[in-house]
Amino acid sequence: MALAEYIGRFAPLAGDGTPVFTLALPFVPIVVSPKAIVALAVIALLTLVHLRGLGPGRLVQNILAGAKVSALVIFLLVGFGTGRGDASQIVSGGATTMAGIILALVPVMFTYSGWNAAAYVAEEIRNPGRNVPVALGLGTLAVVIIYLGLNAIYLYALPAAELANVKGTLIDTVAERLFGFTVGNVIAIFTIVSIAASISAMVLAGPRVYFAMARDGLFVASAARVHPRFRAPVSAIVTQALWSGVLVLSGSLSQLVSYTGFAVVLFAGIAVAALFVLRRREPSAERPFRAWGYPVAPAIFVAASAVMVGNEIWRNPQPALAGLAIIALGIPIYFWMRRR
Repeated sequence: MALAEYIGRFAPLAGDGTPVFTLALPFVPIVVSPKAIVALAVIALLTLVHLRGLGPGRLVQNILAGAKVSALVIFLLVGFGTGRGDASQIVSGGATTMAGIILALVPVMFTYSGWNAAAYVAEEIRNPGRNVPVALGLGTLAVVIIYLGLNAIYLYALPAAELANVKGTLIDTVAERLFGFTVGNVIAIFTIVSIAASISAMVLAGPRVYFAMARDGLFVASAARVHPRFRAPVSAIVTQALWSGVLVLSGSLSQLVSYTGFAVVLFAGIAVAALFVLRRREPSAERPFRAWGYPVAPAIFVAASAVMVGNEIWRNPQPALAGLAIIALGIPIYFWMRRR
């Protein structure tokens, strides 16, 4: 949806959210708009790429991710070096509340949500005992640096009050303030590449989870099917694409971020909490990598996740409860699969 908005800068119809028609289903109306159609087309295109296996998928992902990181680093260096901004705005104070800060952490966690994605494809990585922890550590460190740098340059270009009221796309608006309209267009193009890289990463990584669940007997058996030629979990990839399409047609960008961000925080906390369970249940299991700071660091993460989830339910109940309802529907399916 965000990608369609950025394409709309150059082709206004692509970013048009005006409904073409609406299917009034109970609880979740399905809304078809030009923006939604563009979003569906992007999902379909990247799904077709990754259905061809890790060869083409890895090539496309590496190109997109390399272009994304390079563009963001160049933007930061040039922005702070030659852009028209005010450094005092980065450290200026403002009124806020702790509940508001905790609520804002949910979309922040959504931004960081790829930190664990290397674990999803561990089975297809050479020497995973070494390379997965390295990927997790270096990837997270790179995201931290770029994320903080981007937030700083946003405030360098616009004061906080003005930044909070930006309409439309953000990074190209900031680029216009720093450099002028022409550079804003260039940054918008790089942002399209950047978002495409994120979509591609999830099309690659997400289905590996459903594949592993199905192989362990905890999901429908067809999700474990691997294409005989391309060696890709085709059913899992197609299923994720279809469900993503349903989400695109059923909510706005902000609603989807809230809904997905809530689930990201909840399951990140659950995943890290599983460390304590596994250490107790399987104390002698082989562990090629041990978490730094155990048990304090994982405990802090789990506690912080619990606070964010609870605050989200309290302050922003509709998408949070919708997320919980979807998750709850999976519980009887899980027990049914186990019994079979």
